[in-house]
Amino acid sequence: MVTIGKILKPFGVRGHVRVLSLSDVPNRFEALRTVTLVRSNGERVETTVQSVRAIGEGYILGFSAFSTPESASDFRGALIQIQQELGLPRAPDTFYQFELVGLQVEDQKGQTVGTVTDILDYPSQQVLVISHEDQEWLLPARKEMIASIDVKHGRLHLASPNLWDLSHAL
Repeated sequence: MVTIGKILKPFGVRGHVRVLSLSDVPNRFEALRTVTLVRSNGERVETTVQSVRAIGEGYILGFSAFSTPESASDFRGALIQIQQELGLPRAPDTFYQFELVGLQVEDQKGQTVGTVTDILDYPSQQVLVISHEDQEWLLPARKEMIASIDVKHGRLHLASPNLWDLSHAL
């Protein structure tokens, strides 16, 4: 599943909700038919999209799962997910963020140096947060820093150690 949005709050009297887009795909919500809503307690609700309207930097969506502001309020903070197959095709060296979080990070010798625990968005690039025990390192998500990524086996291999220094933890 790919997370494409987050329900912010109810909107209006018909159970519509204001949604924050977490997708960089233009018009991502206009063609939606079926989505899965994931509540903060882990409950998953499959529902049909009944209406979509762009508003400012977000959207107003109507779902078949609820039709009143009170029932919509129960889904405040829920994530909106679609099947991964519905995502756009991607270039060979590109990955969804959710695929990278949780990967085991290894140096060139195959030694585990940590796990990708977060991805930070900076204006110039994304930065991987690598955690090991009580330490964190920030690694720019650039091709020259990463030798390879093997999502299937859950590993990210670092490039030459001359490009990074793990002796300085945050």
